[in-house]
Amino acid sequence: MRGLLILSLLLGAVLGKDDFVGHQVLRISVADEAQVQKVTELEDLEHLQLDFWRGPAQPGSPIDVRVPFPSLQAVKVFLEAHGIEYTIMIEDVQSLLDEEEEQMFAFQARAASTDTFNYATYHTLEEIYGFMDMLVAEHPQLVSKLQIGKTYEGRPIYVLKFSTGGSNRPAIWIDTGIHSREWVTQASGIWFAKKITQDYGQNPAFTAILDNMDIFLEIVTNPDGFAFTHSKNRLWRKTRSITAGSSCVGVDPNRNWDAGFGKAGASNNPCSETYHGKFANSESEVKSIVDFVKSHGNIKAFISIHSYSQLLLYPYGYTTDPTPDQAELDQLAKSAVTALASLYGTKYKYGSIIKAFEIFPNRASGGTIDWTYNQGIKYSYTFELRDTGRYGFLLPASQIVPTAQETWLALQTIMDHTLKHPTEPAPRSLLFSPLATK
Repeated sequence: MRGLLILSLLLGAVLGKDDFVGHQVLRISVADEAQVQKVTELEDLEHLQLDFWRGPAQPGSPIDVRVPFPSLQAVKVFLEAHGIEYTIMIEDVQSLLDEEEEQMFAFQARAASTDTFNYATYHTLEEIYGFMDMLVAEHPQLVSKLQIGKTYEGRPIYVLKFSTGGSNRPAIWIDTGIHSREWVTQASGIWFAKKITQDYGQNPAFTAILDNMDIFLEIVTNPDGFAFTHSKNRLWRKTRSITAGSSCVGVDPNRNWDAGFGKAGASNNPCSETYHGKFANSESEVKSIVDFVKSHGNIKAFISIHSYSQLLLYPYGYTTDPTPDQAELDQLAKSAVTALASLYGTKYKYGSIIKAFEIFPNRASGGTIDWTYNQGIKYSYTFELRDTGRYGFLLPASQIVPTAQETWLALQTIMDHTLKHPTEPAPRSLLFSPLATK
């Protein structure tokens, strides 16, 4: 096994992958608003090159930040000088990356079918697209592959459609991997796709869902970013579009939607991890979904899956106003996280993005599910999968299948509720509600 590790490291060096040796992830505990402001000052110091995995929010809410080795001493001295407590959550980021690469290398084998495909390891974009083609070939009456657009760099954007027939039926949308470094989400999406084909005709509750509704599953929502996490920078979050006048690349595709676009909780700095882009829907990865949702017109549930933090969230993120459906969305979220916990005891918190946990800095504007909710898609939810910070975005591959299994129980709860509580198509006036630009 050590030989495999050395070989994978040599390959990484040859390919010119970014090095994270000595980088640490600190968990910062802020006691009051003054300490929140001090950490925010750190965030603004670009020369430190800090990568906030969970940004400054409210007192009592943990802040997770990756600190490059050259900045470690300065950051720790700053925190200690201001009496701000912190712990080292990840001692050496590169060591986790080495383990991950070794695991992928050890289990790299071309599967002959989706039955022999390895769901317990991470896969490249090419392997995932190959899996999708195999699944379609094996279940042509149930699964089809749609191309809904192209990325900035020209890659196809694919969505799997699961349908038992009929045209323009009510539908459920699930996407994974909009933030490219959140690898457990794309891996879970692969598992969901296989699970759908296994459960249809076997599980009565799920069969009823697919007999009456279509499911659209976008496994790699940010293909350019995802390819970049494999080729160059494992911790890349954004798209790969070029911003005129800036040397920094990419836009946060979860701040690029036309829902409170450009307001608090998103950055106008192209170098920021939360850069919202020049204008709403500027990113082809976002625009392709927007066009699809609008042209379909009959999507009833929209679920966007992220990691990490173990949360189930519903709108809004850009305004403190509750949605008209707050009570129902909250009750359904409670049922979903209860179902999720029933398998392995994994605890999730739930609530509206802005109020429940105040994990985001004040607000999170331009987010996916705020836009979909404003389009009349009542059951709009965002998951933040495992874990709560021990590994963050570097969740070991051994947790992929358990994560997907438990999440599926929550998804099935939401899908079943959507089936049993049909909603009318949104009136034209709602589709262009002033809330969308409030």
